[in-house]
Amino acid sequence: MPNTPPLTSPASHPPPFPPPAPGHAEGVSNEEFRAAMSRLASGVVLVTAQEPPLDPDDPLAPGGEDVGMTATAFLSVSLDPPLVLVSLREGSRMDDLLDEQPLWAVSVLSESQRHIAGRFAMKGRVSDRLLFADLPYTRGEASGAPLAGGALATLECRTEQRVPAGDHTLVIGRVLTAALPSADGGPLTYFRGRYRQLG
Repeated sequence: MPNTPPLTSPASHPPPFPPPAPGHAEGVSNEEFRAAMSRLASGVVLVTAQEPPLDPDDPLAPGGEDVGMTATAFLSVSLDPPLVLVSLREGSRMDDLLDEQPLWAVSVLSESQRHIAGRFAMKGRVSDRLLFADLPYTRGEASGAPLAGGALATLECRTEQRVPAGDHTLVIGRVLTAALPSADGGPLTYFRGRYRQLG
């Protein structure tokens, strides 16, 4: 009978992955994940939409309140057709609104619009009506949503798909209009938990 090496006990091999961090079976804690992703610089946009009219069967019925939120998880998805994606916290006001309102808009904020980003990112903030009160904006022809004056670019979108993803919803929208209202200044960015300018 030929000599065969002794079988190795599975327990003698180290596990292929480090032990899971507390609270996450996948091995990364909320703090570790947040710290790692804070090193990824992101552009900053204002996402806006108008609540649907109280009487959808009446074309002359006025729309409801304007709603806005600051977002850094926004990106281009496709050129043909033109698609973009924004990530919304599940159950947030904007997530709930875009579940019933397919039309929305995005204003790409410039470095001089940090105050707008901060205003629409506040927790426990005042009503959206007051937030828009002294904000220069035009109303999009395709979406009816506010487009921030002085933005580097504006896009109007129609939702094509909503994808649940953990504690967020990924909203994919087809771009209906795109404009470059302002060529002045650089983009507003978000890095390591702060709004920043390039350079």
